Amino acid sequence: MYSLFVKVAYAQTSNLDTYIGNVEKYIVNPALKLLFGAALVIFLYGMFEFISGAENEEKRVQGKQHMIWGVIGMFIMVAAIGIINLITATLGIT
Repeated sequence: MYSLFVKVAYAQTSNLDTYIGNVEKYIVNPALKLLFGAALVIFLYGMFEFISGAENEEKRVQGKQHMIWGVIGMFIMVAAIGIINLITATLGIT
């Protein structure tokens, strides 16, 4: 009766999983947060430039450009964080 069951050998998690998890935790995530903060600063600077230069068309255009690039940068950082979390969750890396 016991011959019907297959014995399964479970492998231990490798040091590579731990290494990748540590790289993500201590290098990639702080770098992404720093870049997100930089994009937020650019957006806020563009908003300040847009409001303070309300009478100057050139300043308003330049402020709009800074706001647009700030939003694009924030979107890219949030998307990168989401993709990294998806990959690590799929691979089971903690």
